[in-house]
Amino acid sequence: MNTFFPSWLGKASLMLAAALLSMSVTAQELRVGLVNLDRILRESNIAKAAQTKLEQEFSRRERELQSMAQQLKAASDKFEREAPTLAESQRVVRQRQLVNQDQEFQRKQRELQEDMNLRRNEELQAVVERANRVIKQVAEAEKFDLVLQEAVYIHPRLDITDKVLAGMNAAR
Repeated sequence: MNTFFPSWLGKASLMLAAALLSMSVTAQELRVGLVNLDRILRESNIAKAAQTKLEQEFSRRERELQSMAQQLKAASDKFEREAPTLAESQRVVRQRQLVNQDQEFQRKQRELQEDMNLRRNEELQAVVERANRVIKQVAEAEKFDLVLQEAVYIHPRLDITDKVLAGMNAAR
C-alpha cells in the first residue's frame, strides 16, 4: 500500500517555519558576525609560524630531491651524448640504470608530497581549531547570536575578522 504525502504540505510547513523564525527575529534583534577564514589563514601569526615550521621541516628533503633531479638530468644528458658510441649491451645497461634512477626519484618525490600534504593538513587543522576557539570567545564577549565563516560578501559592519586576528595574535 502506497502512502501519499502531498508536496504542498512540506512546502506549507517550511513556509510556516520561516514565518515563525522571522517573527522571533523581529521581536529581538539578531546579532550576526562574519569571519573571513582565508584572511585568518594568511595573516595570523599562528598560521605564519606553522608555514615557517613546515618549510624548515621539509627543506632538507626538498634540497636532496633537487640534487637528485640534477644528477638524473646530468646522467641522462651524458647518456644522450655517449649513446651513439656505446655498444648495444652497454647502452641497454645504462638505459636501465637511468630508468631505475628515474623511478627512485619519482617515488621519493611522491613520498615527499604525501608527507608535506599530511603535515600541512595537521597544521591547518590546529590553526582552524585555534581560530574557532577565538571566534567563540569574541562571539560570547560581544553577545553575537550567529557567526558565519564563509560568505560571498561581508559588509564591514558585520566583519569581525580583525577582532579574531587580534585575539589569535595576542594569545600564544
